[in-house]
Amino acid sequence: MPAPAEVRRTCVSEVDKRAVVDLLGALAYAELTAFDRLAEDARLTPSLEGRAALARMAAAEIGHHGRLSDRLRELGADPSAAMAPFVPALDTFHESTRPSTWLEGLVKAYVGDGLAADFYREIASFLPEPDRALVLEVLADTGHADFAVREVRAAIRADRAVAGRLALWGRRLVGEAMSQSQAVIAEHDQLAQLIIEGTGDLAGVGRLIDRITAAHTERMKTLGLNP
Repeated sequence: MPAPAEVRRTCVSEVDKRAVVDLLGALAYAELTAFDRLAEDARLTPSLEGRAALARMAAAEIGHHGRLSDRLRELGADPSAAMAPFVPALDTFHESTRPSTWLEGLVKAYVGDGLAADFYREIASFLPEPDRALVLEVLADTGHADFAVREVRAAIRADRAVAGRLALWGRRLVGEAMSQSQAVIAEHDQLAQLIIEGTGDLAGVGRLIDRITAAHTERMKTLGLNP
């Protein structure tokens, strides 16, 4: 269940600008890496239609990065400086989960990025406007979800053995993503405080994690994979 409205209002009124800058910095770098990965995946796509679709999605991600960078400047922060603290954790995650096939890349984008987006959406509910709306807007699906589901399910219909391999890959992704998210929060006190105050208490944090985990399970099922 979401945090009570009175808790959210109190949290929003007391949000430290440093926490907002941290969140927007993390998201800005996430969008930049999403652009890099989608552009790279586009070159691996077995069809020109798929290549064009991923190229359009990559363009949307770099647009999101630009909007977040503009907002950081409005807040008096340098975008590069705001992103820098999150580079090691996100780069480590992407290096440790580098896809070896086209289908693994699709699952990573749908499952891994979807989990991260759920995390950012949860935190966005604790932010004041206009930052809350900005985060939700840049996290809106660019069409990758439907594309990934269609391609993965078609591959599974063609070869049932694909499902088992991709299910293992999906479970690895969520484990790595949760570990990196916890590390990021632990290293940024203002962001951790925002989450704890926004959810109400540690029990609220646990419920937040439960919601993210449940959403991950649904994504795996939508792909036709065992969670």
